[in-house]
Amino acid sequence: MNSNSKDVSVLVTGGTGFIAQHCILALLDRGYRVRTTVRSLTRQTQVREQLNAGGVEPADRLSFVAADLASDEGWQEAVAGCAYVMHGASPTPTGTQTSEDDWIRPAVQGNLRVLRAARDAGVQRVVLTSAFGAICAGHGPMKRPFNESDWSDLTKPDVWPYQKSKTLAERAAWDFVAREGRGLQLSAINPVTVVGPVLGADYSHSIRLIRGMLNGQPGNPRINSGFVDVRDLADLHVRAMTHEAASGERFIAIAGESMWLADVAQLLKARMGHAARHVSTRVLPNWLVRLGALRDPALRGSLPLLGLNLNATSQKAIDLLGWSPRPREEAIVATAESLVRLGLLRDTN
Repeated sequence: MNSNSKDVSVLVTGGTGFIAQHCILALLDRGYRVRTTVRSLTRQTQVREQLNAGGVEPADRLSFVAADLASDEGWQEAVAGCAYVMHGASPTPTGTQTSEDDWIRPAVQGNLRVLRAARDAGVQRVVLTSAFGAICAGHGPMKRPFNESDWSDLTKPDVWPYQKSKTLAERAAWDFVAREGRGLQLSAINPVTVVGPVLGADYSHSIRLIRGMLNGQPGNPRINSGFVDVRDLADLHVRAMTHEAASGERFIAIAGESMWLADVAQLLKARMGHAARHVSTRVLPNWLVRLGALRDPALRGSLPLLGLNLNATSQKAIDLLGWSPRPREEAIVATAESLVRLGLLRDTN
């Protein structure tokens, strides 16, 4: 335990989330006291069970507050006495809530709600989990890796609502701190596709990418993505929380260079043995993906990405914060191994 952190409290929003739970694990491991928000206190048991699966028994060093990003209720209690806030919770529209405004308004207002509460409570710094989607969208082919000076170009018609919401929500956070922060510090983390060991059946959308391959999806769109292990992402959050030089800065989180999805499939084939028997290394032609998107709205957001190299660099985090992520291959394999270990793959012979 770090003696300097044993009496320091940190709020982590959205405690049921994949990234949030690994941030909680990293903080507890370093001796911090952690408070986390859940929309319903009935989720406490599930969160504790998943943290136990991550090798930590938090006992009384973890507490819960019921708070929803759509309401002011609970946030004053959530931030009270906290020196830092890690804010990654973001409402995701479901069902018929699929208009751009259904994505953008809750994301922007949620960020501002947390920042106001943090400022009013005297929090020192907020670490915002933004997204690579706030950096890479609307640019077309790039001749260099993306870096923290890049922002998604929302004037382009093919930027989909998720990327718009992440871009506008992060910009709103920076604007708030500049105009109304009254000394509140902000750092932002922009992760690429987040993989790594899952802690239970409730995991992030990015994990479904690996799970789909292992379950035998028919092939791989010609899509390129960066990858980062969630454990290293949590470590970067802690570094951005405590390092003096991180205030006012953005940090892309990527391990090495990006990969084409077909190469990810090849990696699983090579490293996962019998568990990868259903993995297809076939590259789906673009016309077939576009045809599939006519029937499956979930595919439409990926169409502008077909054939684009989305490589990025984490050199800023490495140089400024001393961050050292594990190799992308190790992160991807760790994801697959955890899905096998927890029995979360489709039961096929």
